[in-house]
Order: sequence, then structure tokens, then C-alpha cells
Amino acid sequence: MRVMRSACASVLAGALVLGPSSAFAQETPQALRQEIDQLRKDFEALKQQYGERLTTLEAKLAAAEGTPAVATASPVPAAAPAPPPVEAAPSTSGSAVSNSKVFNPDMSVIANFVGVAGKNPASDQPSMQLSEVEVALQAVVDPYARADFYLSAGQNGLDIEEGFITFTSLPADLLLKVGKMRAQFGKVNTLHTHSMPTADRPLVSENLVGGEEGLSDSGFSLSKLVANPFMFIEATGEVFRGHSNVFQSAERSKLNYVGRLRGYRDLTEGTNIDLGTSVAFGPTDIGPGLNKRLIGIDATFRYRPLRRAIYKRFQARTELIWSRQDVPSAVNEKAFGYYGLGEYQFARQWYVGGRYDRSQRGLDASLQDDGGSFFLTYWPSEFTQLRGQYRRTNYSEGVKANEFLFQANFAIGAHGAHVF
Repeated sequence: MRVMRSACASVLAGALVLGPSSAFAQETPQALRQEIDQLRKDFEALKQQYGERLTTLEAKLAAAEGTPAVATASPVPAAAPAPPPVEAAPSTSGSAVSNSKVFNPDMSVIANFVGVAGKNPASDQPSMQLSEVEVALQAVVDPYARADFYLSAGQNGLDIEEGFITFTSLPADLLLKVGKMRAQFGKVNTLHTHSMPTADRPLVSENLVGGEEGLSDSGFSLSKLVANPFMFIEATGEVFRGHSNVFQSAERSKLNYVGRLRGYRDLTEGTNIDLGTSVAFGPTDIGPGLNKRLIGIDATFRYRPLRRAIYKRFQARTELIWSRQDVPSAVNEKAFGYYGLGEYQFARQWYVGGRYDRSQRGLDASLQDDGGSFFLTYWPSEFTQLRGQYRRTNYSEGVKANEFLFQANFAIGAHGAHVF
């Protein structure tokens, strides 16, 4: 059959080649028609000849194998061409997924809407506002690093809340982050707005640690995780340029430094405890050569039974912070603040909790604020969160505020996990 197909192709090629040349040689249509008829007769004769040869070869093959040959007077038709091979479906292995994310990182958008009702002369918070829209872009850069970007759009415009690259394959199991990030100081400072268990931040965060933006700056972060029979211990050291709500420096050589030591241990299969201590030091904009020091201690207890993990959960957390601020009129101003928070999941989509706050002011420790909150949270799905919160605050100036806060978080896309 292969020989026959080759011969047919040769005759057709000859027809194509000779046809035009004859047309140019013989100017009359009658001569061209005769040449085409002759080529057709030659082609039919050649096809019959190869058909007979193929029949003879098949007979010889059947005789050699001991099976009767099937006689045929007509040439055997050419076999139908084999169907094209079916391409295998694209692999969904880890390498394929990683390659697809080179140009398509995980993307998500989270919006935070907050409404407030009640009287608070000490606050200018609007009655309703879309306080923040966070856009997250996250992907693996290569086998040795990953990148995370969090863009925050608020009332003051678009800002880079965090944007850093993490090198995951350094010697001695070190973890290095480079870029702009939230400093690893305590617990509340590391949380984004939508990750908070309440619609606001504690008074100690507002008075001593910079409030919403907090300790967020450009720099380096180097951490090391050590496992031992007693607990997991993580040590972190960070260096920032000194441009945040807490530390300010106009000189390139004056940086601010943050250190944290954290321990984590499972008590039972459903309970664990997380303990940490943090320190921060750096210049401020109060005056030339005036620095600020922060010391923090935090503790978190979590209870989540494995058999009913989607229905029951309890978390208790406290954070204590000491501030030492240099001021022109004295050696330093010493302030202290803390909060205690408890949150309980009593049904599959419902949480209830409370928080107590007390904090002195960083620049004048004689002024002290305190207050409390109760909140109820409902999760319709993983992408939507609704929260109502009652907040009472007693300011040191004698002002008392009673407010009701409503919060709605909604998200689209796959949002990566934040710091645990």
C-alpha cells in the first residue's frame, strides 16, 4: 500500500509539473485535453499494476502463514488514514500549577464597611464609610522565594499596606523578608483590618502603637523557628528605615529596630497556648535625639475541639505594652496600657465576645482612657462577615462615649492567610 500511495503521488506530481509545460508548448486546447487524457490512462494502468502486485504479495504471505488467501480481482483500496493522536489533558501537578502562577498570581479584593451610631465628642469617625479596600496579589516567585503584595485604598488614597518578598531556602532554615511590612510587634499590630476580631482596635493600640497603620515600614525581617520537646520557638529581628506612625527619622542613619520572641505549644489535641514578648526602639519626631522604646507581652489561649471544630471555638487573648518616650521637659514619659479579649463560637456561623481596654497616653501618662466592648459576629459564608458591636469609652478628659458599630466585610478571590 505504501508503494501504491507513493506511485500515485508521483503521477500526480508529474501531472502538475508536465501539465503547465504542455500548456505552454501546445497553444491549442485540443492538444492540452489529449495530454490530460493520456495521463489519466497512465495513472489508471499504474494503479491496476500495483493492485495486482499487492494481491500477489498477500497470497504469498497467506501461504507462508498457512491461512487461505482471499482472491480479489480488483485492487485493494487504500486503508483509511489513522486518526490523529489525542493529546493528553494538561497536568495538574504542583509544577504545572506553579508555572501557571508565574503570570497569574492569587488575587483577591476585600472591602471593609463600617458604620457608627451614638455620641462621641472625642471622635470624628463618620457615620458610614467604606473604610478600606484591600487588594492582595500573592504568588511563588521561584523555588526559593514567594511574594506578597497588599494594596490598601482608603479615604486618603491608595497605599501599599504591605509588599515584600520572602526567601524560604536560606542556610540554617532562616526566613528573610524584604520590603514593606507590618512589624512583628505583639498581636494586634500584625493584623490587617479585616482580620481583627472586632470592628475597631484596642485603646492601647491607638494610644501607644500608632493605631490603624501601626508599626508598618520598609526594611528587613529575619526569623528562625526552633522546635524542641517543650514548644516551638520563633525568634525574629527586624530593621526599618524609621517612617511610621510610631517612629519618625529624617536622617538616613537613624533606623528603628524590632525584636520578638514567640513560643507556641499544644496543650491537648484541641487546645494550645501562644506566648510572646516584643521590643521596639527608634527615633521620633518629638524633637532631635528623642527616642521611643516599646516593650510588649502577649498571651493567647485557643480551644477548638477536633470533633466539633466547625461548631465550637473559644479564644482568649491579652496584650500588655509599656512605652518610654523621651520628651524635652523630662527624662522620659512612661505609659502603660493593655486589653483583654474573649471570643466564643456558639454555633456554626455565630460568634460572641467582649473586650476590656485601659491605656495611658504616650506623651502624657497622667491621661488614661478605659472602656469596654461587646460584639456579635455572623459569617454567612467564607466570603462575607457581618458584625455588630457596642462600645463604651471613658476618656480622661471626662468625656464618656456610647456607640454602636456595624461592620461588613466582603471578599472576592482567593485571599492568602495572614500571620497566625
